[in-house]
Amino acid sequence: MSKNILHIEIQPVRAALDRFGHALQNLEEGKTIEPYYGIGFETPPQFARVFTEKRWELIAALKDAGPLTIYALAKQLHRHYRNVYKDIQALMEWSVVEKDGDGHVSIPWDAIDVRLPLKRALPGMVHPPSGEGTAAYGGMAE
Repeated sequence: MSKNILHIEIQPVRAALDRFGHALQNLEEGKTIEPYYGIGFETPPQFARVFTEKRWELIAALKDAGPLTIYALAKQLHRHYRNVYKDIQALMEWSVVEKDGDGHVSIPWDAIDVRLPLKRALPGMVHPPSGEGTAAYGGMAE
């Protein structure tokens, strides 16, 4: 059984288009392709505007608790309802959170994999000693 993984990457748009092109070519050739659910950002600041520290706390709490109303989640996080509501709306726009017909929100992913390439200099970042590689965080793995 494969895991339902959301991939979040900081990469040039060209890399995402290349991935899509490769998948399309495989599909046209009749090959089976694995589902890929991904979100891309071109820069770390773009990523940080969406995935704030408070939103990561919300994601972790919601994954641990299971489906909750936004009100119950706000109480659990000891945060104002309005702020949690805004964060949920933003995360729903990026398909990180889902809401069911009863008004319960949940994290539909088994894992969230965040990748930051270290091959090229990113604004405010320093190369690792080898100058290559990726840093990964699979923060929501069970």
